[in-house]
Amino acid sequence: MKILILGAGQVGSSVAATLAREDDDITVVDTNSELLQALQDHYDIRTVIGHASYPAVLARAGAEDADLVLAVTDSDEANIVACQICHYLYHTPTKIARIRSNEYLTGSELFNSDAIAIDMLISPEQIVTDYIERLIDHPNALQVLDFADGKVQLVAVKAFHGGPLVGSPLRELRDHIPKTDTRVAAIFRNGSPIIPKADTIIEADDEVFFIAASKDILSVMGELRRLDKPYKRIMLAGGGQIGARLAKALEEDYQVKLIEANPQRAEFLSEELSDTIVLFGDVANEELLIEEDIDKVDLFCALTNDDEANILSAMLAKRLGAHKVLSIINRAAYVDLIESSSIDIALSPQQATIGSLLAHIRRGDIVAVHSLRRGAAEALEAIAHGDKNSSLVVGRRIDEIELPPGTTIGAIVRGEEVIITHHDTVIEAEDHVILFLINKRYITEVERLFQVGFNFF
Repeated sequence: MKILILGAGQVGSSVAATLAREDDDITVVDTNSELLQALQDHYDIRTVIGHASYPAVLARAGAEDADLVLAVTDSDEANIVACQICHYLYHTPTKIARIRSNEYLTGSELFNSDAIAIDMLISPEQIVTDYIERLIDHPNALQVLDFADGKVQLVAVKAFHGGPLVGSPLRELRDHIPKTDTRVAAIFRNGSPIIPKADTIIEADDEVFFIAASKDILSVMGELRRLDKPYKRIMLAGGGQIGARLAKALEEDYQVKLIEANPQRAEFLSEELSDTIVLFGDVANEELLIEEDIDKVDLFCALTNDDEANILSAMLAKRLGAHKVLSIINRAAYVDLIESSSIDIALSPQQATIGSLLAHIRRGDIVAVHSLRRGAAEALEAIAHGDKNSSLVVGRRIDEIELPPGTTIGAIVRGEEVIITHHDTVIEAEDHVILFLINKRYITEVERLFQVGFNFF
């Protein structure tokens, strides 16, 4: 697939790095030659210097035969214009644009083939906001991912000393919760993946990924660790796009305080938000945090655009008594650095956003993609089509399918029914199949499994 990425910022660079490891033909356009050179130094991609919305620049970048255009510059207007040009001049099959302004998002009926020809809008800020909301709904989770319209969830938790299943083999999971069907998709121990088997023993501090019907998630989590109480008091550090959206989403159900360092922005937010207490000040000001009872806060979220400020404020909040802290961190190196520190959850906006994009880029009928472990692993939702003659998966038992190494099928959604898979489960046509890959280099092999042979048509 030939993919044209407009914008070499954090989102564009992350997507380019992800796709460059696969078989895609990638070209990146940006006005910043240093960003482009850094990408060229690390990956086998082509780069073009210039404004992404200029027709001549798009022509030089090869828009004429691009299969997909991903417009993720910092300018909504440039992204819109670039997609429109590619549609009008080159009839580009798929056009995806990053749109940040709510003024455009609320008028999304504009974006269709008859008006502004954009096939998919992405808002990283809204994606991250939704992601944090799911974590707040599951206080024990490190990651919560939805599949099949929310019928199935893949949840990552850290196993703690004293958990009922810690020190026991996985085969005993069914004995502990006999009325609940679940499957452990993967275990990461000291950063390395372990393929779960019946005799695998869960150890304290393991990061355990399990899959279950959404209604059963809490009971499964209780087997791995003591369940935390639901959050009540939440403090948000940073009143930018994410902080403001999150405050508005939470303020009806939680006691929310928001700290903002810009006086004009703080004043604006105090008028915009109805039940959130908006505080003007430095997010890493120890006196301010103590004065605002940080030791009574259930969750502290560091959401500024500055990684260093987020890390310092989150670590300070934890030291001053906040029960749990979450920090947005853009630089991958920083995420690795603080993984074992006092910060409970380090969230990468790029990795959260990439999943939404990859579902539109993957071959085969892939309808959902979630990037895990900072891009090292992936969880996919694929739809099985065809019959036993035209498909490599339909009509076959799980143990008859030649899955790539480190790949597991955790669940199937058949209509409204959620089926946790076992070795003898048979996949039927139109099943939604949830797969977990601990090694992304096998992604193309998984895609081929779900492509239908020509004799189906």
